[in-house]
Amino acid sequence: MKSSGPGWTYLSNHAHTILLLWREPDLRVREIAARIGITERPVLRIIGELEHAGVIRRRREGRRNQYEIDGDTPLRHSLEQHVRLADLLELLKGPAERDQDGLPGTNFSPRSTSTSEA
Repeated sequence: MKSSGPGWTYLSNHAHTILLLWREPDLRVREIAARIGITERPVLRIIGELEHAGVIRRRREGRRNQYEIDGDTPLRHSLEQHVRLADLLELLKGPAERDQDGLPGTNFSPRSTSTSEA
């Protein structure tokens, strides 16, 4: 089926990556890239940028990474800084996610208020 719409989307690849990791915190880079429609290299860059910004945390579990989203992070643009990331992700839930118990997003973590981590 041919798309008659523009070649752009409303969400960035960063937003797509966060949304996928929120829904499935143990996705592999290869799977993320395939679902977004980009190569693995940009996904690795995006994950690195999100980690550096403190939006996600990665921990190793066996041979896979497990990602945790900091839902208290404010959106980055000045027009949306009043909105938390958790609010956006809740808005983007699909219908099936709204109707079931154990909704995705349980991998949110509270923002650390301590500055003395060793």
